[in-house]
Amino acid sequence: MSRPREPKPAKLFVSVISATPERIARVLLELVERYGSMDFVSAVLPFDYTDYYYAEMGMPLRRRFASFVPLVSQGDLVRIKEETNELERRMSEGPRRSVNIDPGYLLAERLVLATGKNCAHRIYLNRGIYADLSLVFHQKAYRPLPWTYPDYRDERVRGWLGVLRQKYMLQLRAEDRALENSRNGGIDAGWER
Repeated sequence: MSRPREPKPAKLFVSVISATPERIARVLLELVERYGSMDFVSAVLPFDYTDYYYAEMGMPLRRRFASFVPLVSQGDLVRIKEETNELERRMSEGPRRSVNIDPGYLLAERLVLATGKNCAHRIYLNRGIYADLSLVFHQKAYRPLPWTYPDYRDERVRGWLGVLRQKYMLQLRAEDRALENSRNGGIDAGWER
């Protein structure tokens, strides 16, 4: 019999797409207020992998990725997607969105995006939100799957995500060491003369 355990916390990141870089900056500032300081922000990049958003948001579209220092519970993905959806609604211009915010998290072994759209490979979480397994870590890199979006297949994007994974792994080690120190009365068991 398997014994359920709490999973490791996850590294929260977002992709923010808009026709105006100023809106992207505004969104990132609001997200910092909610999720804590950022430890990575990409350059402003063209978003030209698809024309899916053009009719709603205009063109040309720009995008930035960002990640946050505080780790989150994997179970928080539904709440986070709901909060980013609400931020999209608040920034809308009438019935049209002016920004698209896609939250996700990464772990040592995978990258998961939150979505409201069902598909065969997506797992229902709660309240209309699905988990989209987009990348798996194999042979020292995040690897795309047959259904991975073209932008997450991009080597430059996967390179950044690999750097975020390194940050995440260092954070986990630091948390593990802090926990061990607290169990040892504050004495660092790894310290030697």
